[in-house]
Amino acid sequence: MAPVTSGDNQSKQRIPRDTVRKSLISLIKWKRKQVSDQKEPISGDVDDFIYLLLTLKKIPNKDFTKSPNKIPIPHSLQTSPEFSRSCLIIDDRPKPNSQKLTVEFADKKIKSLGIPISKILKLSKLKSDYRSFESKMELLNSFDIFLADRRVIDMLPGILGKVFYKNKRKIPVPVELKRDGDWKEEIEMGFCCSLLWLSKGTCSVVKVGKFEGMEVEEIVDNVVAAVGGVVEVVPKKWVGVKSFHLKFFDSLALPIYQRKEDLIRQNGITKVF
Repeated sequence: MAPVTSGDNQSKQRIPRDTVRKSLISLIKWKRKQVSDQKEPISGDVDDFIYLLLTLKKIPNKDFTKSPNKIPIPHSLQTSPEFSRSCLIIDDRPKPNSQKLTVEFADKKIKSLGIPISKILKLSKLKSDYRSFESKMELLNSFDIFLADRRVIDMLPGILGKVFYKNKRKIPVPVELKRDGDWKEEIEMGFCCSLLWLSKGTCSVVKVGKFEGMEVEEIVDNVVAAVGGVVEVVPKKWVGVKSFHLKFFDSLALPIYQRKEDLIRQNGITKVF
């Protein structure tokens, strides 16, 4: 379970758990009706994630939108690592005064540490073998989660393209893969976090729950923790936040927090959390 941070405590003060719970119950009720009304089973990869929608007061500076931020959450959105299909992208570029990282070295290390990684993929092979749309789609659908050496994270949007980054559902999680580093801790943290990639606009999303396989209180825990984690990495922290909503990919967004000034202006509400 992720440790409680000052951001968590502030999010609890500003957004009561009961507010989060009520919104979640409404969303889940809506989703159940959608599923029950579905006449034919949906084929393909179904998005049943619950998202925390962040709206900022202003468009963030480019420095804030270059790389994804890991947001710790207490309840993982992934199937247990040993049952997940996972792909680890390593940086095999030659480095001055350092040995090149090879698949053989990485494979030996993760096996010795008991890390359940399904496939190790070199950056060079990723660039050479996955150029076409079809090959990228095949790669995307072959794994549940992707992790990548932090040193190559900024290169991946140009290599993987819109197939991975348009809906941002399987963006590779950045991990530190120094030869003598703690790979086990880094990769385990990668399995137990969500990602926030600030957009070039004012709205961004981070996954906080799943329709299937999670209890409401687990998702509430994740929302509270995610709000705290998000606020820690956005420009000006709470001052820069305009609102938080919860939603499914295809649902309306239900508000759980809005700036006092906006509430007064829009609805004449004088009491806010």
